[in-house]
Amino acid sequence: MSRPKLKIAVIFALALLALVACRSGSSTPQRTAGTDSSAPVATLPQNLDRSCDLAEYPSAEWTQCELANFAKTSEALLEQADPVFLQRFTEQSLSNTQEWVARSVSDPSWLSPQSANTVLLPLCTTGGLQCAADPFRYPAATGANGAPFYTDEAEVVPVVFYDRECARLSGHVWRPRNIAENAKLPNIVITNGSVQAPQAAYWFVVQPLVRAGYVVLTFDPRGQGRSDQQAPNGQQGSNANLAVFWEGQVDAIDFFRSSPSTPYPHNITCKGTYPTTVTDFNPFWNYQDSERLGIAGHSAGAIGVSVVQGYGARDSESWPGQLDIENPVKVAVAWDSFVTPDGEGLAPLTNIGGPDPLNGVLSSALTGGDLPAFGPRVPALSFSADYGFAPLLHTSPPDPESHNLAMLLWQQEGIPFYSLTFQGTTHFDYSLIPTFPSTSWCPEPASGGCEDGWGAPAIVHYSVAWFDRWLKLPDELGYEDADQRLIDDAGPQGAIKMSFRYLSARDYSDRLGNTQRCDNIRAGCL
Repeated sequence: MSRPKLKIAVIFALALLALVACRSGSSTPQRTAGTDSSAPVATLPQNLDRSCDLAEYPSAEWTQCELANFAKTSEALLEQADPVFLQRFTEQSLSNTQEWVARSVSDPSWLSPQSANTVLLPLCTTGGLQCAADPFRYPAATGANGAPFYTDEAEVVPVVFYDRECARLSGHVWRPRNIAENAKLPNIVITNGSVQAPQAAYWFVVQPLVRAGYVVLTFDPRGQGRSDQQAPNGQQGSNANLAVFWEGQVDAIDFFRSSPSTPYPHNITCKGTYPTTVTDFNPFWNYQDSERLGIAGHSAGAIGVSVVQGYGARDSESWPGQLDIENPVKVAVAWDSFVTPDGEGLAPLTNIGGPDPLNGVLSSALTGGDLPAFGPRVPALSFSADYGFAPLLHTSPPDPESHNLAMLLWQQEGIPFYSLTFQGTTHFDYSLIPTFPSTSWCPEPASGGCEDGWGAPAIVHYSVAWFDRWLKLPDELGYEDADQRLIDDAGPQGAIKMSFRYLSARDYSDRLGNTQRCDNIRAGCL
């Protein structure tokens, strides 16, 4: 089978516009198809205003809807001017940088020319400035997501392990506190996006997952954050070698599934490469249910998720991991977004209609990588953004079905799929990086934390619910109401937030075997 060329683009660009209020509001009831009358039933909110969905183009109404929607991309930028946010952000940026310096002093091999690490590479290696991400989610913060979370709700252990080419990967393993000694919990591995996307950018989802009862691994792929920029053989990471986002993800899964009796294999083969103390096996191995593994990833990490979930599918490459004979992944979530085996579906550089003319140029210059052969294999949730890496106003209606290309393939194979796009969101609503354009994610920093907002709560709501639907067991937190949360179209994270430019849709069965299919959630489904 030929391996199609991957389309990829570099991130960066800030957009500032005056803030315009944007609210949705009211429509018709929705019925969910099914065979069991006791199945959860979705209903649209009574105040859902679909005037922007139905506005004719060109018209003053269509333009006004677009202006209001696009204004949401600057909400987070305006919030971050708050003095309370700036103070905590500055403190955490300085603390992260000091921690990086201390690591370099205690283990100078982190700055070995062999690793290609410097104060500037990988990007975000110091964790300073924007790379501090949400500064209220560190142990030094006093709000609910700061010190109380780490002392009362979660145990978090930093880990270092080698990838298959002996580059050091930096990560954290998270587990809930106050659980039974013999508890066996479901597991999630999260893979960053590329370039300026450190682990901390995804803690806004990690913390809710831990609270929901998951053991979680976060890690920086090669060329990202606190990991090595290159392998000893000179192989690069990040956008210079996108394969690290699926190969490294498989390595991370192997590490996550290692134990004292089956230690992580690449630490053995790479032993002595550096004097750095590496972690021989997952410190929380005894809390894991090996039959319940989910994966999530953003941007390049979402490409990795697309590939990794699909090893072992029909006409695909077999599972390349070292500790499992077959692919152990049971469910997957892609944050902007799932791609097809042909590389279609990748978040564009901009949101101008049609393929971005620079994508091919940047792909050839920066990656040159081919996707492995993969296919639909597990239940998949795909998030997309209303706007691209560099948000630009829509000047004409985009193809409303263009975010559902991967969904068509999953439907052909009869495998569950959920596709969501939220109003005004950008590529950076999925990685909370200060100064980057996105919708609101820290509206009231004076409360001691970044809660509520627009895109982030919706992303968390559906991500956790999707994992709960496919990984939780009876009597576990989130099992009973997972189905209802996924079709809570009338709720605060539901249809009222979904895009009126791109269709949000779903096609899967609930636990009672009833079909939950809807091809346009905002329009309602009969």
